[in-house]
Order: sequence, then structure tokens, then C-alpha cells
Amino acid sequence: MPEHTGFLTYLLAQLPGLRENARNIGKTFIGHHTVDYRGTEPIFMSLLIMVLFVLLASEVRGQYRRLNESVVPEDRLTLRTFFEAFFGYFYGMARDVMGPENAKRYFPLIGGSAAFIFFSNASALIPGVNPPTSNLNVTIGCAVVVFVLFNYYGLKENGWGYIAHLAGPKWYLAPLIFPIEVISTCVRPVTLSIRLMLNIGVDHLVASIFLGLIALFVPVPLMFLAIIVIVVQTLVFCLLSCIYIGLATEKADHHH
Repeated sequence: MPEHTGFLTYLLAQLPGLRENARNIGKTFIGHHTVDYRGTEPIFMSLLIMVLFVLLASEVRGQYRRLNESVVPEDRLTLRTFFEAFFGYFYGMARDVMGPENAKRYFPLIGGSAAFIFFSNASALIPGVNPPTSNLNVTIGCAVVVFVLFNYYGLKENGWGYIAHLAGPKWYLAPLIFPIEVISTCVRPVTLSIRLMLNIGVDHLVASIFLGLIALFVPVPLMFLAIIVIVVQTLVFCLLSCIYIGLATEKADHHH
């Protein structure tokens, strides 16, 4: 995506030490380019969003420890009711896709992905902020975590039967089916990361252009469109993650 300066990039540019030492971080995963101070913005924004989420989660958890406040449902939208509705929805989606038992077991991955991606996407609504999920290195990092874990869960649940399933139901079809299944499985993190990055990056770029041209009223419809993109892309990433985990952990004898 084309680079455009956000307020965090501007602040980082005012720190000479950071500008000089940013290249010591190493090279980017995509393209293997040396990281400059602009390249550190997605890292800082990701860390900032995680810290913010931990603080909000700690506040909500503290309310649950106060029994008088946690038992009685609130009649207005608060941080606690938002978290309940947010994670309740994604847990319901995981339960429908993977079943109740697997949903409880693997929901930390789905819930964590939903929270990070949603808050990262939502940061695009703040003028001057570049969302971390508009950077391919961040989105592919999220996708690789899902890729590694759903394969691990599949091996843990089905053992070598998980690998044997990739070869197809009949041994004589294995030379044809196995390479196709392996390629299909390895492509999953690529499609997850590119879909998320392109949708968030393009949406944020278009909104920034219109905001720069006309700051009043005109960008408002684009902001509503951005909210839809934010929600839909979070749902798509988590839904596909649920499907991948469900397929990997399904008992081997169900495939025959």
C-alpha cells in the first residue's frame, strides 16, 4: 500500500535516535526491506492497541469481581456490556462452526484474533492514525499464528491421521490429491492476510484522501462505509479461522 504519514509517524520522526536505530530491528518479512522509522509505526501501533485492550479488559474484569455490579445487567451500553456482546457474538459463531466443545477449547485464539483485528481496524476511524492491519507484515503475522495453531490442533487431535487425510480417501489418489491439499492449506494464511490488508488499507486510504480534500460532511458517508468494512473484515477473518480449526480437528473417521 502507498505510505502516507500519520501522527505517530510524525512523532517518531522527531526522535533522531529512533530514526538511526530503527534499522537495527532487521528486515521486513515481506520484501526483506530494511526497516526505517516509518516501518516502526505498525509495530508501535500494534503494541499500543494491545496495551489499550489489556487495560480495558482489566477494567471489565474488575467489575466482575464486584458481585453486586456483575449480577445485575446494565440497561445502557457500557464497556462491560460491549465486551459481553462482542465476545458473546464471536463465541456463538465459533460454537456454530466448531461445536460447543471445540468452541470452549479454542475460543482464546478466536476471541484474541477478533479483539486485536477489530480494535486495529477501528483505529482507522481516528484521523491521522494508520491502522496496523493496513500493513501486510502485521496481517500475515496474524494469519501465520492461525496457520501454525490450526495445524498443531489438527495433529494433536488426530495425530498422523491429520496428515493422512490430506492424501484423500483412497491410497491410489494420494499422488494427485496430497500436493493439491498441501498447496491449498499453505495458501490459507496468504489469502487471510492479503484480504484483510487490502480491504483495510484501501478503505483507510480513500477516506484519508477525501478527508484531505474536504474535511466537513463529505467524509461522513465514507466513515459509515469504513465501519461496515471494519466489522465485516473482522468477521471474515475469525469465521475462516473457525472453519480451518473445525476442519483440522474434526475426527478422521468423519471424512470417510
